Amino acid sequence: MKYVRFRDPAGAARRGEYENEMVHFANESYALEDDDIDVLPPSEPSKIVCIGRNYADHADEMGSDLPDRPLLFLKPPNALAGHGDTVTAPAGKDRIDYEAELGVVIGEQCRHVPEADAMDVVEGFTCLNDVSNREDQNQEQNWIRGKAFDGAAPVGPVLATPDEVPDDAFVRSRVNGELKQDGSREQLIFSIPELIAEITTYLTLEPGDVIATGTPEGVGPLSDGDEIEIEVEGVGTLEHSIRLP
Repeated sequence: MKYVRFRDPAGAARRGEYENEMVHFANESYALEDDDIDVLPPSEPSKIVCIGRNYADHADEMGSDLPDRPLLFLKPPNALAGHGDTVTAPAGKDRIDYEAELGVVIGEQCRHVPEADAMDVVEGFTCLNDVSNREDQNQEQNWIRGKAFDGAAPVGPVLATPDEVPDDAFVRSRVNGELKQDGSREQLIFSIPELIAEITTYLTLEPGDVIATGTPEGVGPLSDGDEIEIEVEGVGTLEHSIRLP
């Protein structure tokens, strides 16, 4: 099953089923790109927990060593953006990058979750772009300027239940229609159960929280006006644009 959060023509936030490229709620149906609705991020997270260097080829392209445990950092709710949005990056920065990621949406409050039970707390999967301000990221340790600016986490357009997404689901990005990244869920250094177990050792995850599982190789810079697509097999395609002031 797939679900879409959206704002209907009356301005009310709804959650509908997504089937055959249509969003269904009550007795109404809408196309995802219908001008009558605004597609919202698939959840309202209290935080987005991101994983750095979780693909070996990406760590290599960045000249970084592989971590011996998941490398965690946070994006706050202000970073959230949705399908069809235009993300405005901080002004005057040398390099803003795209990073295609599989997002995990948490379905219940949880802490100290064993790996064996980790998938029980997962509501579903979505697409995420970890938009990154490399200029500041390379100058700081906590990555607030580099990773947590407004709109730095476009998410969506749907939430797909775990059965919809293969264990080897591809994770891809395209910029202006050109394929840039083509990785797979099975290439993750730390699996989703391992990530949930590690994260919940230290902090409570709330319903709607998102885990960004890391990006495959092929990250690169964006230009003003670029159109970005993040596609995850079994989920769909998140589309947004970028504005570089």
